[in-house]
Amino acid sequence: MSIEVKVPRLPESVADATLVTWHKNPGDRVARDENLADLETDKVVLEVPAPAAGVLGELKVKGGTTVTSGQLLAVIQESGAGAEAKPSPASEPEAAPAGGAVAAGREGGNGEASSSGRLSPAVRRLVQEHELDPASISGSGRGGRILKSDVLAALEEDGREQAGGAGLNGDEHARAADDDADDSTAIALAPVMPAQEAARQDRRERMSRLRARIAERMVEAQQNAAMLSTFNEVDLSEVMALRRSYGESFEKKHGVRLGFMGFFVQAVVEGLRRFPVLNASVEGDEIVYHEYHDIGIAVSTERGLIVPVLRDADQLGLAEVEQTITEFGQKARAGSISMDELTGGTFTITNGGIFGSMLSTPILNPPQSGILGMHRIQERPVVVDSQIVIRPMMYLALTYDHRIVDGREAVQFLVAVREVLEDPRRLLLQV
Repeated sequence: MSIEVKVPRLPESVADATLVTWHKNPGDRVARDENLADLETDKVVLEVPAPAAGVLGELKVKGGTTVTSGQLLAVIQESGAGAEAKPSPASEPEAAPAGGAVAAGREGGNGEASSSGRLSPAVRRLVQEHELDPASISGSGRGGRILKSDVLAALEEDGREQAGGAGLNGDEHARAADDDADDSTAIALAPVMPAQEAARQDRRERMSRLRARIAERMVEAQQNAAMLSTFNEVDLSEVMALRRSYGESFEKKHGVRLGFMGFFVQAVVEGLRRFPVLNASVEGDEIVYHEYHDIGIAVSTERGLIVPVLRDADQLGLAEVEQTITEFGQKARAGSISMDELTGGTFTITNGGIFGSMLSTPILNPPQSGILGMHRIQERPVVVDSQIVIRPMMYLALTYDHRIVDGREAVQFLVAVREVLEDPRRLLLQV
């Protein structure tokens, strides 16, 4: 009995997805609910589970194809229905790798030729003359194709020329370079050494759905908002003292580390309470003031930047904030974060300091009107009460939409954030 494998129901705000890669080949046995393929949307990667156990049949869709909800992807021959697992035929097209890498004449997973049938006549003749295994030669041509110069390099490494016998002379090296230059896979226009030839190649990759969406939103922000940034610096001595004094007991009680982000989230919420226009957005000719505080926390992943949202952050304690952010990080690394967790947000915090950034101007996350950039903590000499002292300092950057946020409000918001961080007792007293 044949069971159809279809695209799962996509989130309401997602029209289509890209089939990134198949994890199984035709003829492979699969277990029920085993992940068969990955689908990439603008924000998350979704899995395609096997609806039944059996043997995977024909793949109806290749990697890199755009698909929609309910579209047929493949069929499974159920176990016990006469299905027999067979190796996938050599002619079966290989699924595109994650990220949609474009590689003309791709030979295999490691970019090396797998058979002499894929070599150019000149290269095949040289390989046969010297009884070489093509699979042992790394190709420097486009798509990993083996060039004649690659074969010569392999011979030199093996010491065949010094051993005599079927060695190659200088004329053969020159002819090899000329052959490579004529080969459509070669990049160099003049004879060069193999290492130089490889260094001058270009590699092209199709943008992932997430990267394309990030690019689209960044351009949208630049075109549609009047972005301006203001800066300040904050002394984190008190926050660090609290972490030293109570970090261990905090972790024992709540099961999560007492980090910096919890303090920053609460400081931002306090600033937004005082200056609600930073928690607003523009819709047409109207300003929408949000009466809740959903704070986006930018998280870097291998696929790109995502911004999961802390819902009702004003109602969360330090432990809840830290626990939720930890869960976001785990889900982001595992690729299991949900669309709901990435939707919405009224203000964003991004931390470039974890990568060593000293100062930057973050770009707005549309349609929000404000984003706070955190940076590296560095001990610097500062003047306190007419004395030069060493303090752990951090630069803060606030980018805001000048269409609805005046400079006065932006600066005062940033000062409010700084005041809370430099004296966390204000959070308890709400002053």
